[in-house]
Amino acid sequence: MTYDPNNIFAKILRGEIPCQKVYEDDHVLAFNDIAPQAPVHILVIPKGAYKTVEDFGLNAGAGEIKAFYMAVAKIVEEQALNLDGFRTISNSGINGGQEVPHYHLHILGGKKLGPMLAKAA
Repeated sequence: MTYDPNNIFAKILRGEIPCQKVYEDDHVLAFNDIAPQAPVHILVIPKGAYKTVEDFGLNAGAGEIKAFYMAVAKIVEEQALNLDGFRTISNSGINGGQEVPHYHLHILGGKKLGPMLAKAA
């Protein structure tokens, strides 16, 4: 999967598509998912052009990585998700279900979440 500079998250970062911002700093943008899967469903994206968690981990600078995970922690606290629990998910590649070729982390919470994957019969 190659980085597509015209993916929806790149367009959001450039201000071409609006979003409901939850958090922003020099390295990170977080916004509400337009098709939420839980009462709270926030997408957290780095502002750099990284395709997957692997790409981000191998190629982002230490400051970018720290800012990303600090942003996740701040959002969790601001949304009070740390009180009852939450889930973070990062899909990677075709088999992982990644739909947008820009690294992103889903924060889900606000209710008891079911199992990670459907149990095999």
